[in-house]
Formats: sequence, structure tokens, C-alpha cells
Amino acid sequence: MSATAQAQSLPPQEAIPVKTRQIENFKVGSDQKVFGKLEFVGGIEMSSSNALLGAISAIRFRPDGRSFVAIMDTGHWLEGRIERDAKGRLSGVSDLIGTSMMDNKGRSEQVKSRMDAEGLAFHDGEVLVSYEGHHRVDVYPDPGFSQSKPLRSIPFLIPKNELKDNRSFETLVVAPKSSPLAGAPVLIAEASFDKNDNLYAAVLEGPLKGVFGVREKEPFAITDGAFLPNGDLLILERRFGFSQGIGMEIRRIPGDTIKPGAVVEGEVLLEADMGYQIDNMEGMDVIAMPDGDIRVIVVSDDNHSILERNLMLEFRLRQ
Repeated sequence: MSATAQAQSLPPQEAIPVKTRQIENFKVGSDQKVFGKLEFVGGIEMSSSNALLGAISAIRFRPDGRSFVAIMDTGHWLEGRIERDAKGRLSGVSDLIGTSMMDNKGRSEQVKSRMDAEGLAFHDGEVLVSYEGHHRVDVYPDPGFSQSKPLRSIPFLIPKNELKDNRSFETLVVAPKSSPLAGAPVLIAEASFDKNDNLYAAVLEGPLKGVFGVREKEPFAITDGAFLPNGDLLILERRFGFSQGIGMEIRRIPGDTIKPGAVVEGEVLLEADMGYQIDNMEGMDVIAMPDGDIRVIVVSDDNHSILERNLMLEFRLRQ
């Protein structure tokens, strides 16, 4: 294929205008700031005249702490930057760009069942994405991921026949290189269970490569995770349904407990219900601030529904 023909086949990048509303209080009707082991810093609600914005399932921040890459479970990349006000609180999002993801045949704008992107991680000059439905972990170049088909897929170690169609690889994280996991990617299934009714999880490479389990915390389902600089793993969980309402939980799992054959559970740092400014919380990342603060940012998936919101909430970890 000529360079011209190849360029014409690349998915277009679409600028997305964003309107934001600041969220000053996490608990509705209260100015309380500390919730368990986390302190609420601030948040924003995002909306756009472009219908593409929504369905955010994972987010990862660059080392500058402002630029981010996110994925939508409709099979799209989302790139942008966060803005802060004079008090350092989230105030907006700028330079937001959306791009259809390409499959391994170079096709874009594919149906959700083939491109249900759920997990995202940066790993040694590459971007890893985990998918439900067609269970896989694809590898894209970084930079260049939004204009490239996957370079390859990597083995996920968990028995494929044990994975549920819409309940598999929600969480994809990469451990710090200084941790016992030595920078390895880690997968956790949302609701696919081993013979002992623990959630399937796996360390995909490195000295501790192998399958382990995560204890389920009913009625929550794991939707994302992020490693702290010290190697501990935070996991985000959501409760979402008409009968049980909306809920969010964040757990902290000691990093040195993650190893093949282990079953990990961790400590609950935060739990919130419909009395708080939450929605269908799906994505989470950790930012190490220049002053040493550890920030936890969570985002929601609005399912492109007028009944749900695109939220970005920020907390300070109280160590």
C-alpha cells in the first residue's frame, strides 16, 4: 500500500468541545472532606455537544500529571489535559481529541462486540488495552497508538473458556519497576471466577508471572485499578443497577501479597452510595504530585445515557 493510501485509511481525529461544572463537595449537602483513608480534593462533571464523549472505561495520566489517555468501551481513544483553578482543584478539560481504535486488520469504527475496550496501561513505550467479548490484550505503539493497529496481542494466562463475555478484563495495570512485580502488567477480571469463587487475575510477565485470585466484595464488581508508587495496588469497584442502586468502593491491596496462587483481598479505603457525587465509576489512576502528595482520580462511564453523568473526581491519599 502506498503512503498516501495508508494515510487515507487512518481514522480521523475529532476535536471534542467540553463544558464542565465543578463539584466542590463529594457528599451531597455536606462540606465534609475526609472519607475513610481518602480526602476529597474536587471534581468536575463533563458534557459536550459532540455525542462521542462518554462511555469512558479507563484513564491513564502521563508523567506530567496533566495529559491523559483514556479509552471508551465503544472502541475509541480519548486524549486531553486536565485544568486546575487557583486552588489546585480540577476545573476543566482541554484539547480533547477522540479517535476510533483500529483492530488487528486496520479497520476502524468497528462494532462494540469486537472493540469493547475496558483496561488501559502504559508499558515500556507501548500502550496495552484489554478487551471484553473478544477477550484479549492488544499492544499498540506509544507514541502513535491512535493511528495504529495493534502490533501484537500478549497471552493473558487465564483459561479463556472460564471468561464471561461481558465480565472479563476490566482492569489492566502495570506495577512499578521497583516493586516485587518488577514492572509487570497485571489483569483482573470483573466477574469471572475460578473454582474457589475468587476473581481471576494474572501477572502477565516477570519473576512472579502466573495466575492468582482476588476475593470478591459483593455486591461490588472490580472496574479498574492503579498501583501506588510503593507497589501497593488500589482497585476501584462499582455497584450499578436499578435494584441495588449506585455505589463505589476503593480497596488497597499490599503489593507483596500479589503472587501466583495467592488470594488477595485488601483494606477498604472508601465506600460511597447514592448520597455522594458518584455515577457508574469505571476508571481510576494515581498521580504522584511534585510535593509528594498522592492523588487518586476516578472517572465514570455514562453509557451514553441522559440519565448518567461523565464525572472526574480527585482524592488525596491520607497515608
